[in-house]
Amino acid sequence: MDNTNKLFRLKGRVQHYDWGGFSFLPELLMLSNPDKKPFAEYWLGAHEKSPSIVVEENKADQNLDVFINQDPEKRLGAQAYQRFGRLPYLLKVLDVRDMLSIQVHPTKQAAEQKFEEENHKGIPLSAAHRNYKDNNHKPELLSPLGDMFLLHGFKEPGLLRNVLQKEPTLSFLLDDFKEGDYRSLYARVMTMPQEEVNERLRPLLDRIVPIYHAGSLTKDQEVFWAARAAITFNKGSDIDRGIYSIFFFNLVKLTEGEALFQDAGLPHAYLEGQTVEIMANSDNVLRGGLTPKHVDVKELMEHIRFVATRPDIIRQDVLPGLPDAVVSLQREMPDAAMEQVFVSPAPDFRLSRIHLYKGQSFSASANTAEIYFVYKGELLATGEGGELSLHRGEALLSLAGNPLRLLASSEAIVFRASVP
Repeated sequence: MDNTNKLFRLKGRVQHYDWGGFSFLPELLMLSNPDKKPFAEYWLGAHEKSPSIVVEENKADQNLDVFINQDPEKRLGAQAYQRFGRLPYLLKVLDVRDMLSIQVHPTKQAAEQKFEEENHKGIPLSAAHRNYKDNNHKPELLSPLGDMFLLHGFKEPGLLRNVLQKEPTLSFLLDDFKEGDYRSLYARVMTMPQEEVNERLRPLLDRIVPIYHAGSLTKDQEVFWAARAAITFNKGSDIDRGIYSIFFFNLVKLTEGEALFQDAGLPHAYLEGQTVEIMANSDNVLRGGLTPKHVDVKELMEHIRFVATRPDIIRQDVLPGLPDAVVSLQREMPDAAMEQVFVSPAPDFRLSRIHLYKGQSFSASANTAEIYFVYKGELLATGEGGELSLHRGEALLSLAGNPLRLLASSEAIVFRASVP
C-alpha cells in the first residue's frame, strides 16, 4: 500500500428520495436523468449505508470507509482517530423539491442506548418501523446555495400565541399553551385522534388551498406551506397532523453565504431549496409528520427540546472568538479572507466556504481527513501524491498532514468539510 499519497479524487453517492428534484443535482454532477428519477441528496463521506468512492489511477476503486480503515490513525490523524475512531462527519448536497418530514435527532447518549435496545429486540436495520439506524448523534449545519426555506424550532411564546389567536381554527390550542407550555401544546396535536385532526383542520384547508392554487399566498406565510403540505401529504380524507407544526415553528428563509446550526432535540423541516449540509456521521431521524414514513410519537416526545428558539443565522466570520485586532490582521492574509468559516458547537465537523477568483490560490494543511466539494468553477489541486484537475460537481479527499493547495483557473466556490 502506498502511504505517501494524501490527495485523492472522491465520488459521492446519490440518494433518490421522493422529495428530491429532477434537474439540479444531475446538472451539478453532470449526470443524465432520462427516467426523471428524483435526485434528493449527494453524500460525501464514509457512512456505512452509502460510502463515497476513493478513485486512484491504475488501482481499483475503494469505498471510503474501507479505505480509511486500512490505516485509520494515519489517514484520519491521531487526534480525530483517538476521539472518533472513524471519519466523524458526513457532507451532503440537497435539492429539496417537496417538503421534508418534521424531524428531530437524538443526543449521542440516547442514540447509543436506543440503538442497542433495538438491536436487542432484533429489529432489522432496514425495518420501516426502526427508529435508530446507528449509535451516533446527528447535529447538522446547512449553508444554502440560493434561497432556502425551513422550519426551525418553536416560536417564542409571544409570537406563537399571536399565531394561535389570529387563526380561528387554531385558537382552541391557547388553553394548552397557557404560559408557554410547549410540551402540552405539542402533545395535544400529536396524540389527537385522527378524526379530530380532520375535523379541526378541514375548515382551514378549505379556505387556504384554493388561495394557494390561485397564487395569492407567499412563501413568508405559514398558510402557504400549510396548503402545500396538505396537497402533498394528505391521504384521502385524512389530514397530516404535521400541518400544526408549521404554525408552531419558526419559518426561516436563508440565502447563499449564510448558515444555520441544528442540534439534538431541535425540531425542524426543510421546505424548499438547495443546500450544502454537514452533520455527524449518522442517519438517525425521529419524524413528527409531513411524511408517509413511520412516526413514533412516544419516541419523538422523549427527544424534543420543548423550548423557544430564536434562529441564530451564521454569517461571515473569518476567525470568531479572537480579538478584533487579530481578526483584522487575519483578514489581510489571503487564505483567511478567502475562507468563510461557519462556526458551530459540534465537535464532529466544521464547514467552510472558500471563494476564489481566477488566478487566486488557497493553501491548507489539516490535522484530519478533509473533503472539498467544488460547487462552482474549475481549479487545480496539488498535494502529496500529485495533482488533480477539478471542476463543478467534483470532490477531493485530502488526508491528515497533506499540504494542499488550490489554484483557481476560473472563479470558484469550494466547500471544505473538516473537524474542529
